[in-house]
Amino acid sequence: MNKAFVKESSDDNDDDLDVAQPDVPAGTKNYITPAGYRRLRDELLHLIDEERPEVVKLVSWAASNGDRSENGDYIYGKRRLREIDRRIRFLTRRLNLAEVVNSSRQENTDQVFFGATVDYATGNGESHTVTIVGVDEVDLDHGHVSWISPIARALLKAKIGDQVTLHTPAGPESIDVLEVRYPSAAEEGA
Repeated sequence: MNKAFVKESSDDNDDDLDVAQPDVPAGTKNYITPAGYRRLRDELLHLIDEERPEVVKLVSWAASNGDRSENGDYIYGKRRLREIDRRIRFLTRRLNLAEVVNSSRQENTDQVFFGATVDYATGNGESHTVTIVGVDEVDLDHGHVSWISPIARALLKAKIGDQVTLHTPAGPESIDVLEVRYPSAAEEGA
């Protein structure tokens, strides 16, 4: 049978390789910090202007070599091209829905809102620092938590000195708000 009429692979479906992405709650906006928006936009532009053209060039070269059924460069290149296109679509949708929140202009600096960095202490005396960011900016290694996370929901609208309740799987936990900071205009690039 001629290979030209055989489907290349069964993973042409976009859902097969879909990575779980955080969802924005229905009826809400996709809030994001200016820095987070820039990172997503820069990634999108890099994929469109640099990475995708390189992979297209590789696939074109590999296709010119003849038999595609056992051509690793061609098969891998097509798969990588689908991954890049999927990521481009995802980033485009997210950026179109994004609502950039510049928290450096926050007037009430002793109350917790989106973009705040909060120092808090748990009931057993452990202190923690988190920054409340958008769902596309979460980085737990750096203390960046989504505004829809349980800790952020507990802290939002609290003031310095307030004691709030964090609902955890082990039960409610009392936490004390110690300090609230917002980035300067220079840090946010405003």
